[in-house]
Amino acid sequence: MKNITSYIKIGVLSGFLLLTSSCELDIPNPNAASDIEVLNSREGLIGLSVGLRQYYSTSGIEAAYLYPGVTSRELKGVATFTNVLELEAGGTALPTFNGNILGLWSRMQRTMNISEQILENAPNVASLTGGMRSGILAQAHLFKAMALGTLAMAFEQANTETSVTEDVVFRPRQDVFAEAISHLNQGITLIEATPVSAEFKNQVTGQFFDVKNTLYAMNARFNLFAGNYQAAISNANKVDLSVKSEYDYSDLSINPIFNTIFNLKYYRPRDNFGLPASLFYEGDNREDFYLSGPIVLVDGDPVRNLAGFFDNQTERIPVYLTDEMKLIKAEAILRSNGSLVEALALINEVRTQTSGDPFGVNAGLPPYTGPITRDALLLEVYRQRSAELYLTGMRLEDSRRFGRPGPPGSFVERNRNFYPYPDQERLTNPNTPEDPAI
Repeated sequence: MKNITSYIKIGVLSGFLLLTSSCELDIPNPNAASDIEVLNSREGLIGLSVGLRQYYSTSGIEAAYLYPGVTSRELKGVATFTNVLELEAGGTALPTFNGNILGLWSRMQRTMNISEQILENAPNVASLTGGMRSGILAQAHLFKAMALGTLAMAFEQANTETSVTEDVVFRPRQDVFAEAISHLNQGITLIEATPVSAEFKNQVTGQFFDVKNTLYAMNARFNLFAGNYQAAISNANKVDLSVKSEYDYSDLSINPIFNTIFNLKYYRPRDNFGLPASLFYEGDNREDFYLSGPIVLVDGDPVRNLAGFFDNQTERIPVYLTDEMKLIKAEAILRSNGSLVEALALINEVRTQTSGDPFGVNAGLPPYTGPITRDALLLEVYRQRSAELYLTGMRLEDSRRFGRPGPPGSFVERNRNFYPYPDQERLTNPNTPEDPAI
């Protein structure tokens, strides 16, 4: 968009500039390649594709996981910075000039913009062929979709394209999900027709990030959120549950959740995943996986230390958890009036697992013994998602979708329904919608 892109403009597009987790890309470098050189060469597009993934895996997920995590009570803001205090308070105390909300919005816009640059220019580079070409395009479709999906989970409306010349038009979140799904389908078509090459894996994604399975997984996720239940089930069934897809980190590009929690000390995880006592299972082994240390009170709220995928600066973070696919299928079956028996079996696969999860996330609970009704099983899916998918950026979306109590009547499980639009957007784009009430 003219406004948002102008202040987060790509400037120099070469991939190595994107390896920083800084919020700005306007870093002067007289030796850097020009935008034209980057976007019109094979090497430039490969570098930009590496940078896209590394940017999203640092700056992107920091905003996508942590800020909604505070809003949905997975985390407690403990720093005394204004941005953190406002996010922790939520409700009408969260202003339109909050820096974290601007960060979430702008980082997704930048991810979209970089993806669009790749999608626009890669087909024109004759030397980009075969599995390298399909991989670069499919990955750009993937990250464009992930940015769109993140915006749709956080805001009532969003743009689906960026522009440096025009004020973009906002669309309802259902349309934003539909656009994300369209990009995922395009990416899937590309790599099913021309599988990614070994060169693409070696030079772009590395050994830990799996584009094909991630495309299927995100398609299952966003189709579920959009209410396309059969498509959600179909895509979930295509995910190879033995394959891990992860964001990887190094001493130069560190785990962003670790950095914010342990180095900056802005947030701490709430005990019991931030759930009310009525929704938390005592003896759930996932609590000891994700949380550690004693319970301490901060402003009367019980908090602990973070563990799981976030307690080391080079710890890899899953792009998705394999058991999410089982819970997607269970929910989609229930919401489409499918077999209660089939849905229960999937729920119990997640509940009773004691070993064998590729990421070591095992609940170790007994089989479900509650009522076998659609509503009761949907509530159980929510309870399992809240534990299994802790701090993956989806709790706020889940809380609304499952009809959990929310503001203004209750702030226990979430303190906002949707975020307000950042001032920097509104001041320069007359198409910006009215802010949600809360």
